Amino acid sequence: MYIPPFPFGVTNWSEIESTEHAVETGVAIWRTRFFGDESNKIRVRMVEYSAGYLADHWCKKGHILFCLEGELETTLEDVRKFILTPGTSYQVGDNAEAHQSYTRTGARLFIVD
Repeated sequence: MYIPPFPFGVTNWSEIESTEHAVETGVAIWRTRFFGDESNKIRVRMVEYSAGYLADHWCKKGHILFCLEGELETTLEDVRKFILTPGTSYQVGDNAEAHQSYTRTGARLFIVD
């Protein structure tokens, strides 16, 4: 990931408008900021998944994902499963390994992509 030059800033996530995203089951609430120019924008999100959340697609986008609260189960297309708990993270590159996320209990995540 190339991080283009942009000014120093501080984000108070409670002040960022939230958007709701319907999925296979459950809901995702995103608070999103973008940094950098249009040709190489970095998306930074605080995301809350409801209990019972199941993504409605196999994602091929690269992410760095850090679990703040709850528990998130991520399945790769080859059926390997990984569980994130508070203080753990995963990282995957664009088009490297498709993944799908699920949480039984709900989770709050910090995501950069």
